[in-house]
Amino acid sequence: MPDRKPSTWLGKLIALPVDSTPKTILVAVTLCLFCSMIVAFAAVNLRPIQTYNKALDKKVNILQVAGLYDEGVDVGAVFASFEPRIVDMRTGKFTDDIDISTFDERAAAKDPSMSTELVDDPASIGRKPNFTTVYLLKNTDGSLDKIILPIYGYGLWSTLYGFIALEENGNDIFGLQFYDHAETPGLGAEVDNPRWKAQWQGKKLRDNNGNLMIQVAKVAKAREHHIDALAGATLTSDGVDNLVKFWMGKSGFELFISNLKAGAA
Repeated sequence: MPDRKPSTWLGKLIALPVDSTPKTILVAVTLCLFCSMIVAFAAVNLRPIQTYNKALDKKVNILQVAGLYDEGVDVGAVFASFEPRIVDMRTGKFTDDIDISTFDERAAAKDPSMSTELVDDPASIGRKPNFTTVYLLKNTDGSLDKIILPIYGYGLWSTLYGFIALEENGNDIFGLQFYDHAETPGLGAEVDNPRWKAQWQGKKLRDNNGNLMIQVAKVAKAREHHIDALAGATLTSDGVDNLVKFWMGKSGFELFISNLKAGAA
């Protein structure tokens, strides 16, 4: 008896040679769909872990800039020494109008209803969030030990996100470090070099007249306010200089620090 030809589209497809174009396309499409399902499943189920790790990494960086991190330390227990507070950058005072547990500073900086467009923008951030989270390190008696402030601004290739730690007087720098950037390895990425970061400790933001004097530059004008620029990374150094001056100046945390020192925050 003669072979019967397949009457359905599936039968016709199966009857085609293995290396035929339709079968090749079908296998490729099926494989793509299967892989996309696996990726989507993994993304959804791993999101809580990613969120947890992101929060943990942030806590670690805060502990590091405050000089409280050691390998194997219980991050949660040590971080309990800090008091996170939301600051209204327009008034320089604490506010309870924002839920600190869900507040996303990066999202707020992009939201026109939660941020202010900058005209004078030396840090090249475009908009300044109206609210931000600061971290107050308390002594066992409840007195203020250190102030941890978030800072960020553009370098050569990327926005550098970090923290600066100030002593309780709001003027002496305890430390500075960045936790997120994409600067050139071996050049701008030397902002992560422990020797360069160590320069910040003990430097002063302002002189005795209250003038903001901190600078990142090749030539020192006043040693107590000077940080050496990174060798071969002029634009990254300029970016760090600009962003630190911005956040420590009138457009940044100057009003908050003044209120905090006066007990009016």
